[in-house]
Amino acid sequence: MFLPKLRLLAAILIATLFATGGSAFAERTVTDQLGREVHVPDTVRHAVILQHQTLNIAVQLDAMDELVGVLDEWKKQLGSNYVRLAPKIADLPMPGGLTKVNVEELLKLEPDVVFVTNYAPPEMIRQIEGVGVPVVAISLLKVPSSEAGKLNPTVADEPAAYDAGFAEGIRLIADVLNRKPQGEALIAKATENRKLVSDRLAGLAEKDRVPVYMANPDLSTYGHGKYTGLMMRRAGARNVADSIAGFKQVSMEDVIGWNPAVIFVQERYPAVVGEIKADPAWATIDAVRNGRIELMPEYAKAWGYPMPEALALGELWMAKTLYPDRFKDVDMQRQADDYYREFYRTSYAPPKP
Repeated sequence: MFLPKLRLLAAILIATLFATGGSAFAERTVTDQLGREVHVPDTVRHAVILQHQTLNIAVQLDAMDELVGVLDEWKKQLGSNYVRLAPKIADLPMPGGLTKVNVEELLKLEPDVVFVTNYAPPEMIRQIEGVGVPVVAISLLKVPSSEAGKLNPTVADEPAAYDAGFAEGIRLIADVLNRKPQGEALIAKATENRKLVSDRLAGLAEKDRVPVYMANPDLSTYGHGKYTGLMMRRAGARNVADSIAGFKQVSMEDVIGWNPAVIFVQERYPAVVGEIKADPAWATIDAVRNGRIELMPEYAKAWGYPMPEALALGELWMAKTLYPDRFKDVDMQRQADDYYREFYRTSYAPPKP
């Protein structure tokens, strides 16, 4: 009796290994962007993503089939129109957010790995790891370990920190989700237009840069040390809020004093455009007087951290918007369609006003 049972158990074990690609008990070690060594399964089948930047990248890596849970603020962070690019997202459980997690709800999803933001509270990471689930932190920024966990880290060389951190972060996400080739293609596409923009803006004097303000809800904006400021600079703008560090709320007096010639508003905050136009406090600002409040397209994600489409398309769109004569031959619709077909598997169709 004992030998047949032993053979049956062995057969079940072999069948399980074949069904799981032979990796049921295999794992590997990756280093996340907090510098932590994390043991993850060789093959990740169930992932939970509690950071909108990583979620956006995972969609572009065509990894939606592996996602079993997302952050609760995905619609606020990605915009309500984002669901058209990843329809499945609307039905996924939301066991936590950027800085919190419901461990009981998380465990119901049986995740192989959880992605969090670099500034997720250490206690949140310990909670998840305490129930046996590996945690991978993503920042898309290369900084010293002393700055790695901060929302607004001090960055000595912004271009270098973001270029290195962007590539490192995408490779890490792609590696964990078994999408290495897609990750390399995404990095290559993201940097493809960088030379075009820099060549067309060559010789632009500092005094000739267009003064620009990035308007978010509640007078919050981006200063230095955030990708948005670097995005503006690469597009030939002068970020009027460069004197502040990171992402902060400013005063109306600040904005009036800066007097930007152009105001950009992210696609996820369309109501801000109407609020600015309706508020008399903004009326004296050059951008408002001259009708230069620009609602950014979906692909120009002006976030604190760089997104692939912001590098590939957003910087080019912003440069063309500020210096149309230098980019007359650039067809942004065609550029966007090509990108969206390759990484979102659909054409780019701007939402109707």
